[in-house]
Amino acid sequence: MNMRPTVIAGLGALAVAGVAVHSAPSLIALSAVGRRISPDWAGVGTRGHVALTFDDGPDPASTPAFLDVLSELNLRATFFMLGSMARRAPGLAADVAAAGHEVGVHGDQHRSQLRLSPRAVADDVARARDAIAAATGVEPIWFRPPYGTLSLGGVRAARMAGLRPVLWTAWGRDWRAEATSESVVADVLGGYVDGGTVLLHDSDCTSAPDCWRAALAALPRLTEALHARSLRVGPLSEHGISHLERRVA
Repeated sequence: MNMRPTVIAGLGALAVAGVAVHSAPSLIALSAVGRRISPDWAGVGTRGHVALTFDDGPDPASTPAFLDVLSELNLRATFFMLGSMARRAPGLAADVAAAGHEVGVHGDQHRSQLRLSPRAVADDVARARDAIAAATGVEPIWFRPPYGTLSLGGVRAARMAGLRPVLWTAWGRDWRAEATSESVVADVLGGYVDGGTVLLHDSDCTSAPDCWRAALAALPRLTEALHARSLRVGPLSEHGISHLERRVA
């Protein structure tokens, strides 16, 4: 009896199972079930509030425009920064914090944790945290992995760096070339928003060129729609998830 196909199939099943276990945190947090069993990771907070978050900046080509619109709308948000971007534009990173917005860690390089060793993930997260703290004068307390791929190694790395993982419950899919302000608003409102966390992007450094313009143009309409539902909009610190913000000495 030829056992080779059986052995190969068994090894394949083990590999799939290994990937599933490795990626379990993000698979759980980004599901409806995850919102119940792991609400903090999913970004579920107090009903009546929406946490507004942005990924991939700070980007000199686009982030200042987001700061201007948020100021006009009298909104504060949480910006998940890349360490590499913060090192390139430390003054802009500082401007984000000075405008009253929260800063979080989005990794140093925009790479999926599922392709990195636990040691590499830990090094990447720590490097990003240090770069963002140095640029903004604030030690971040939130962590969101690139692509939302929160691995077991990422959970440990965040804990070692003093960070709390948080993903999202609704997104604008604004990273797509075909995204429009209308599609961004529709996609966000089609997700879990009452007590949820909204993901948008203030940079196109890892996505379609100029796609950030759709998110920027969507902000006034999205804010109006959320307020029409009697929902308050703000950063994660106002979202009912326990946190601790620390100023760098």
